[in-house]
Amino acid sequence: MTGASREYPDRPWVGIGMIVFQGDRVLLVRRGKPPRLGMWSLPGGAQHVGERAEAAARRELMEECGIEVGPLELAAVVDAITTEEETGRVRFHYTIVDYCARWESGVARPGDDVAAVAWALPEEMAAYDLTPEVHRVVALARARLG
Repeated sequence: MTGASREYPDRPWVGIGMIVFQGDRVLLVRRGKPPRLGMWSLPGGAQHVGERAEAAARRELMEECGIEVGPLELAAVVDAITTEEETGRVRFHYTIVDYCARWESGVARPGDDVAAVAWALPEEMAAYDLTPEVHRVVALARARLG
Protein backbone atom coordinates (compact mmCIF):
# COMPACT_ATOMS: atom_id res chain seq x y z
CA MET A 1 0.00 0.00 0.00
CA THR A 2 1.77 3.14 -1.17
CA GLY A 3 1.40 6.47 0.60
CA ALA A 4 -0.99 5.36 3.33
CA SER A 5 1.47 2.88 4.84
CA ARG A 6 3.89 3.93 7.55
CA GLU A 7 6.26 1.22 6.37
CA TYR A 8 7.98 2.09 3.06
CA PRO A 9 6.14 5.43 2.83
CA ASP A 10 6.16 7.82 -0.10
CA ARG A 11 6.29 10.78 2.29
CA PRO A 12 7.32 11.41 5.91
CA TRP A 13 4.74 10.85 8.64
CA VAL A 14 4.26 13.48 11.36
CA GLY A 15 5.02 11.98 14.73
CA ILE A 16 4.52 13.62 18.10
CA GLY A 17 6.85 12.87 21.00
CA MET A 18 6.52 13.72 24.67
CA ILE A 19 9.32 14.39 27.12
CA VAL A 20 7.69 14.27 30.54
CA PHE A 21 9.39 15.11 33.81
CA GLN A 22 8.37 14.18 37.34
CA GLY A 23 10.91 16.06 39.41
CA ASP A 24 14.29 15.11 37.90
CA ARG A 25 12.98 11.85 36.44
CA VAL A 26 12.01 11.52 32.77
CA LEU A 27 9.35 9.13 31.47
CA LEU A 28 10.64 6.39 29.15
CA VAL A 29 8.71 3.69 27.28
CA ARG A 30 9.74 0.35 25.81
CA ARG A 31 8.31 0.06 22.29
CA GLY A 32 5.88 -2.83 21.82
CA LYS A 33 5.66 -2.54 18.01
CA PRO A 34 7.92 -1.54 15.09
CA PRO A 35 9.70 0.68 14.44
CA ARG A 36 12.30 0.11 17.17
CA LEU A 37 10.43 -2.84 18.71
CA GLY A 38 11.75 -3.58 22.21
CA MET A 39 13.84 -0.42 22.43
CA TRP A 40 13.46 2.25 25.09
CA SER A 41 12.41 5.69 23.88
CA LEU A 42 10.00 8.53 24.59
CA PRO A 43 6.21 8.18 24.42
CA GLY A 44 4.52 9.39 21.26
CA GLY A 45 2.94 8.44 17.97
CA ALA A 46 1.40 9.64 14.73
CA GLN A 47 -0.70 12.76 14.49
CA HIS A 48 -4.20 12.19 13.07
CA VAL A 49 -5.62 14.22 10.19
CA GLY A 50 -7.49 17.22 11.60
CA GLU A 51 -5.84 16.85 15.01
CA ARG A 52 -3.80 19.72 16.44
CA ALA A 53 -0.23 18.78 17.39
CA GLU A 54 -0.68 19.55 21.10
CA ALA A 55 -3.90 17.52 21.20
CA ALA A 56 -2.04 14.61 19.58
CA ALA A 57 0.70 14.87 22.22
CA ARG A 58 -1.83 14.69 25.07
CA ARG A 59 -3.79 11.86 23.40
CA GLU A 60 -0.68 9.75 22.77
CA LEU A 61 0.53 10.26 26.32
CA MET A 62 -2.83 9.12 27.72
CA GLU A 63 -3.09 6.13 25.35
CA GLU A 64 0.47 4.94 25.89
CA CYS A 65 1.06 5.80 29.55
CA GLY A 66 -2.20 6.86 31.23
CA ILE A 67 -0.92 10.19 32.49
CA GLU A 68 -1.64 13.88 32.02
CA VAL A 69 0.76 16.82 31.95
CA GLY A 70 0.64 20.57 32.45
CA PRO A 71 1.45 23.20 29.81
CA LEU A 72 3.40 21.96 26.76
CA GLU A 73 6.57 23.57 25.44
CA LEU A 74 8.20 22.78 22.08
CA ALA A 75 11.49 20.97 22.77
CA ALA A 76 12.78 19.86 19.34
CA VAL A 77 11.96 18.59 15.86
CA VAL A 78 13.68 15.33 14.88
CA ASP A 79 13.83 13.30 11.66
CA ALA A 80 13.66 9.58 12.49
CA ILE A 81 14.58 7.66 9.35
CA THR A 82 15.13 3.90 9.23
CA THR A 83 16.60 2.43 6.05
CA GLU A 84 17.19 -1.13 4.84
CA GLU A 85 20.84 -2.03 5.23
CA GLU A 86 21.05 -3.94 1.94
CA THR A 87 19.24 -1.53 -0.38
CA GLY A 88 19.21 1.82 1.45
CA ARG A 89 15.45 1.96 0.85
CA VAL A 90 13.58 4.02 3.45
CA ARG A 91 11.53 1.68 5.63
CA PHE A 92 10.21 4.31 8.08
CA HIS A 93 10.40 8.11 8.01
CA TYR A 94 8.89 10.23 10.76
CA THR A 95 9.32 13.93 11.33
CA ILE A 96 8.82 14.06 15.08
CA VAL A 97 7.66 17.18 16.91
CA ASP A 98 8.83 16.72 20.51
CA TYR A 99 7.01 18.55 23.27
CA CYS A 100 8.08 18.70 26.90
CA ALA A 101 6.01 19.13 30.03
CA ARG A 102 5.81 18.29 33.70
CA TRP A 103 3.71 15.37 34.98
CA GLU A 104 0.40 16.48 36.44
CA SER A 105 -1.70 13.39 37.20
CA GLY A 106 -2.10 9.65 36.72
CA VAL A 107 0.06 6.62 37.41
CA ALA A 108 2.31 5.72 34.47
CA ARG A 109 1.45 2.29 33.08
CA PRO A 110 2.04 0.63 29.70
CA GLY A 111 -0.82 0.90 27.21
CA ASP A 112 -1.49 0.88 23.46
CA ASP A 113 1.79 -0.06 21.71
CA VAL A 114 4.01 0.27 24.81
CA ALA A 115 5.41 -2.82 26.55
CA ALA A 116 6.82 -1.09 29.68
CA VAL A 117 7.27 2.34 31.26
CA ALA A 118 9.96 3.73 33.57
CA TRP A 119 10.77 7.00 35.30
CA ALA A 120 14.55 7.46 34.98
CA LEU A 121 16.87 9.81 36.82
CA PRO A 122 19.62 11.45 34.71
CA GLU A 123 22.26 9.07 36.10
CA GLU A 124 20.08 6.03 35.24
CA MET A 125 19.44 6.86 31.57
CA ALA A 126 22.54 5.04 30.27
CA ALA A 127 21.01 1.73 31.41
CA TYR A 128 18.14 2.14 28.91
CA ASP A 129 20.32 2.09 25.75
CA LEU A 130 18.63 5.20 24.34
CA THR A 131 19.55 6.69 20.98
CA PRO A 132 21.76 9.78 20.93
CA GLU A 133 18.72 11.76 19.70
CA VAL A 134 16.71 10.82 22.80
CA HIS A 135 19.56 12.00 25.04
CA ARG A 136 19.80 15.22 23.01
CA VAL A 137 16.09 16.10 23.16
CA VAL A 138 15.83 15.22 26.85
CA ALA A 139 18.72 17.63 27.54
CA LEU A 140 17.01 20.31 25.45
CA ALA A 141 13.76 19.75 27.33
CA ARG A 142 15.46 19.95 30.73
CA ALA A 143 16.96 23.30 29.72
CA ARG A 144 13.66 24.51 28.28
CA LEU A 145 11.66 23.72 31.43
CA GLY A 146 14.42 24.92 33.77
